[in-house]
Amino acid sequence: MHLSRLQCATRLFLGLGILSASLLPARSEAMRCALDGDLVPRGLVVVLPERTYDSMNLEAMKNPYMSGVKAHINWRDIEPVQGKPDWSKLDALFAAAEAARKWVYLGISPGFFSPVWALAGAESDQFEMQYGPGRGTLEQLPMPWDRVYLGHWFEFMRLVSARYGGLPAFRMIAAAGPTSVSSETTLPNQPSARQRLLAHGYTYAKYVSAWEEAFRFYAMAFPNQCISLAGLNVQILAPRTKDAAAGLRVKQEFVERARQAIGSRLAIQWNDLHAGHAAVEAPDNIQFINSYNGRVITGFEMRSQSQNLDASRVMGAEGDPPLALRRSIEKGMAPNPSGRHVDYLEIYVADVVPAAMQPVLSYAASLFQH
Repeated sequence: MHLSRLQCATRLFLGLGILSASLLPARSEAMRCALDGDLVPRGLVVVLPERTYDSMNLEAMKNPYMSGVKAHINWRDIEPVQGKPDWSKLDALFAAAEAARKWVYLGISPGFFSPVWALAGAESDQFEMQYGPGRGTLEQLPMPWDRVYLGHWFEFMRLVSARYGGLPAFRMIAAAGPTSVSSETTLPNQPSARQRLLAHGYTYAKYVSAWEEAFRFYAMAFPNQCISLAGLNVQILAPRTKDAAAGLRVKQEFVERARQAIGSRLAIQWNDLHAGHAAVEAPDNIQFINSYNGRVITGFEMRSQSQNLDASRVMGAEGDPPLALRRSIEKGMAPNPSGRHVDYLEIYVADVVPAAMQPVLSYAASLFQH
């Protein structure tokens, strides 16, 4: 029986009202509604990096081949003053998405990008940012398990939910909190950074416990949204092992913890899809995501845009951005042994705007029709 969006949201609300506040069953009727209904994030997604919410980029979501839009945004850019968030950019984003009939995926980053006030009274230290535009710069990072920091973060997320959680366009949000440079499950991993985290009392059990709390919080705070988990490098400070099977079990157990809390609204993804060669490769993570195709919601985000020489080389075809993007798309949409591919692909706005990219985007959108 087909359920309307309102019926689906109502079932989610009623179902959550009778569930335990600590754990949600993996396959309740409400959760099936999210997984099987029109709330599932599917298709091509245009990615707007932080601080790029100008009119041109908002226009990009009108592209006919895009189904959704993902906004990367930093916590400190929304709530520089405690309790006085500036919603203007997110308001504009949601208005543009609703006008273009696109669904919205929020990726809000705390960690290094927390406002100064949120670190007062929280245990923190300086670390080098390990990747991204600020790579190598020193920033203050709260300990991922710190109660003061997480309390402020969850309170901010409640404000986000209160303002946008009921909007039909709002389909997914990235789980974050025990994070560093993005909403991915990564921590600074240089040898000196490892020692500093250990000196602050890091244990794998403490780190995973913080994530479990985050999973439960998001499941309750965002009952109408799917909740994504990215990175999956949770073994980064776990007991060191060269046993590939043991490392795989760590990731599988982590995903299972998320499923126990979030149910079938869980989405898992890898944010480094490319068809060329990078200095550090992690092909096992692509295989890991594909192993869940058809069992949970899955997706990939491109490593970068393809519009300059170095980027096109890493993406798969040096000097030929359309071919580089096409090859990366084909890699990401390859089916697993069960014949299932990912539910969504995220493409940076710089690869969505150029006229030369439109045939590639048309081809990519067609792959979701099968």
